[in-house]
Amino acid sequence: MSEWYRRSGDVLTLTLHVQPGAKRTEVAGLHGDALKIRLAAPPIEGRANEALLKFIAESFGVPLRQTELKQGGQSRHKVVAVSGSKIGPESLLG
Repeated sequence: MSEWYRRSGDVLTLTLHVQPGAKRTEVAGLHGDALKIRLAAPPIEGRANEALLKFIAESFGVPLRQTELKQGGQSRHKVVAVSGSKIGPESLLG
C-alpha cells in the first residue's frame, strides 16, 4: 500500500505536494510519500487551494462540497479529505 493516501470508511485522506503556478493542472506522480500535483493557479489569495479542491473533486467524481482541505492552507504540503468517491486513488497515477 502506498503512503500518500488512507481510506477510512468512505473518506479518503490524501497527502499532497502542490506546485502552484505551473503551466497546467495535472498529477505529476509521487514526491516522497505524497502525490505531487501541479496547479495552473497562482498561490495568491487562496486561489491555488480552490483550484486544488476543484481538481480533486473532478478527479474523484464528487461534488466540491465533498472535498475538504484538512491542513496545509499556506503550505505546499497539504492534506485533503474526499468523501463518498467510488474512484480509487491509484487511478490518479494511471
